[in-house]
Amino acid sequence: MAHLMISAAHKSSGKTTVSIGLCAALKRRGHVVQPFKKGPDYIDPLWLGQAAGRACYNLDFHTMGREEISNLFARQMADAGIGVIEGNKGLYDGLDLDGSNSNAALAALLGAPVVLVLDTRGMTRGVAPLILGYQAFDSRIRIAGVILNNVGGPRHESKLRRVIEHYTDVQVVGAVPHNPEMEIEERHLGLMPSNEAQAAQRRIDIIADHVGASVELDRILEIGERAPRFHAQPVPAKAAPIPRVRIAIARDAAFGFYYPDDLETLRRSGAELLFFDTLADRQLPDADGLFIGGGFPETQMAELENNQSMRNSIRAFIDSGRPAYAECGGLMYLGRGLEWRGRRCEMVGVLPAEVKMHQKPQGRGYVRLCETAHHPWGARAGQVIHAHEFHYSGLEQLDSGLPFAYRVERGYGVDGRHDGLVYRNLLANYSHMRNVGGNHWAERFVEFVAGHSSS
Repeated sequence: MAHLMISAAHKSSGKTTVSIGLCAALKRRGHVVQPFKKGPDYIDPLWLGQAAGRACYNLDFHTMGREEISNLFARQMADAGIGVIEGNKGLYDGLDLDGSNSNAALAALLGAPVVLVLDTRGMTRGVAPLILGYQAFDSRIRIAGVILNNVGGPRHESKLRRVIEHYTDVQVVGAVPHNPEMEIEERHLGLMPSNEAQAAQRRIDIIADHVGASVELDRILEIGERAPRFHAQPVPAKAAPIPRVRIAIARDAAFGFYYPDDLETLRRSGAELLFFDTLADRQLPDADGLFIGGGFPETQMAELENNQSMRNSIRAFIDSGRPAYAECGGLMYLGRGLEWRGRRCEMVGVLPAEVKMHQKPQGRGYVRLCETAHHPWGARAGQVIHAHEFHYSGLEQLDSGLPFAYRVERGYGVDGRHDGLVYRNLLANYSHMRNVGGNHWAERFVEFVAGHSSS
């Protein structure tokens, strides 16, 4: 299992762009590249997945146990040639003082050699103590190479290489010049609807051209091959049973935040997934359940408002008592109206609240939830759920009386104390769930849908 981690000294060093370029450039050479992303994220994995031509999987200590991470990694690497793990934040950054949830901890768990992406703007001799400090900080971590990013030119690159060669024993495996063509607007990273797929692929091709020309891909492969043998046993994927239920899932320019392993679990639990477009389709497909995930509905709110037929179809589905689930952007879409930049657009209107976008995040990071007796998917009152949230919107003029499925122990949710609005058989929360050992939400939802489809 050849694999390596791409990390950095701090966030915004360019590791995502470099990782995208490496995945695409290695794929061009005919390698089967399996991408992974450390932590909770939907955006980077969509780019990494498109660049590699294989779905990217998240590895997250907050929602997953160490054995669960190892097994998922082994399962997805079973038929891959090389695994590329993109870290989040800096190599040693994390919530815990002991670094137990850091990129370094993940690299140690998976035996992954680390390639550091260093933003070298304004840096020359100072690169040496930075590398030496990162080498010395944790003896478990092997920094196998560095990629110099945002290099100012040939003279700057030459100085950096001489300094690193003189003071350290770390290989320089690439020097990527600063190039505005490689920049991707962070606000809409990852939104790859069909009408934008070609533009996204063009950007990936540009990044792959530059990274492929600036990074020594043979040395990247050699580093990956030097990874120690990974001993976790891949858990064989079970064959999907004959579908018992049909679940309609929104996937378009407004909604696209779904973990691939969650969708796989829905299928393995007996669901046929029917993807639909909230912008172009006129009504829901014939389904027993509905799932609207996260995304950026504010960027498409005029189009969402204009598709009144779809809004009516969704409202009728939920009002009929059929099971539905919504996360973050999906919750926003189900409110009465959405306000952004001084403009308001009508939304579906099943949730009695107005949604307003703010300049700063209203909820951001890991959350810890405690289920209440109002959770519609079965009695597990008191069960603790680990999830994550990231939303700039908040609910206003929320009618009192709607029950909540969760009490917030950490995070913000809807109001700082609760999350998971329950209306008829709809559950809508700001928190994003991950189907893992401590939270089998996908299986529970399929069972809930099946129970109502047969009643």
